[in-house]
Amino acid sequence: MKKQVEIFTAGCPICKPIVQLVKDTANSNCEITIHNLSEINNDSVYKKYNIKRLPAIAVNGKLLECCKNIEITKEDLISAGIGMR
Repeated sequence: MKKQVEIFTAGCPICKPIVQLVKDTANSNCEITIHNLSEINNDSVYKKYNIKRLPAIAVNGKLLECCKNIEITKEDLISAGIGMR
């Protein structure tokens, strides 16, 4: 059975090297689908995988660990002095 590899991008220059890395690493046992989220008008894809950052990669319907729970929080902003006088 082929591995289903989904790459979620913003279609930007920062995402392109990751897309290429996946393509270069994949073999004939992998089926790659690229989702350019800047072109998708609904947020169901974000919610399905709980995507917090881009690029992100899922294999067989599961978001890779390296792509999880990395998000900017209000606490991060406050810690950096944003909103402080």
